[in-house]
Amino acid sequence: MKYRAVFLDFYGTLVHEDDDIIPLICEQIRESASIECTLREIGRYWWSEFSRIFRSSHGEGFKSQRTIGIESLAETIRHFGSSARAEEIIELQFEHWIRPRLYPDTKPFLESLQRTGTPVFILSNIDRSDIESAVTYHGIQVQGILTSEDVRSYKPRPELFREAFMQYRLKADEVIHIGDSLTSDIRGAQSLDIGAMWLNRLGKPQAEGIEPDYICTTLDEAQQVLHGHHKEEART
Repeated sequence: MKYRAVFLDFYGTLVHEDDDIIPLICEQIRESASIECTLREIGRYWWSEFSRIFRSSHGEGFKSQRTIGIESLAETIRHFGSSARAEEIIELQFEHWIRPRLYPDTKPFLESLQRTGTPVFILSNIDRSDIESAVTYHGIQVQGILTSEDVRSYKPRPELFREAFMQYRLKADEVIHIGDSLTSDIRGAQSLDIGAMWLNRLGKPQAEGIEPDYICTTLDEAQQVLHGHHKEEART
């Protein structure tokens, strides 16, 4: 393996995202909405509000994921004239964050890296208490965890990656970052010349202007790439 260490995203990479939770929350908004709307419309508005706050959340203006979730959901409830309470209905999402479903290929992948003596570090946009709870819940063992709260910034901004370089005494050409988000993980890593592997578990279309160094659909495939048995590069 040519890399001294592996950086890993967490949600969507090692454990499931909350895609199946979102419709349940949106349904609770629709039940008391004063205007006619679909779950898709509610979900899209919530995501738009979440993204708007997320993009400006760094440095002095940093807000935790839980805070952004509640604020964006409260605005979504207001927009659709619903009587739902954001702090109550978002608990479904918060519960998922601390007890997400584990992908079956996660532990074999981590164990394969452990056997080769390759350190693994999780770099996540989630709040520290949530990811620590999730890691403990599943018994996941890695050499380090860095979160957005540690640097008051979110991927794809560079602060999280730079903090990892400093804390773990690594350089960009010594690591590869694996994640499921083309924007946060791939673009964020490549902006600092870190090799980036897109883990496209859900068969999402590739966005224009973002070219991962590798594309895999499972961590089994990722393992083959890291061990030099798979040469399918996405960028030449």
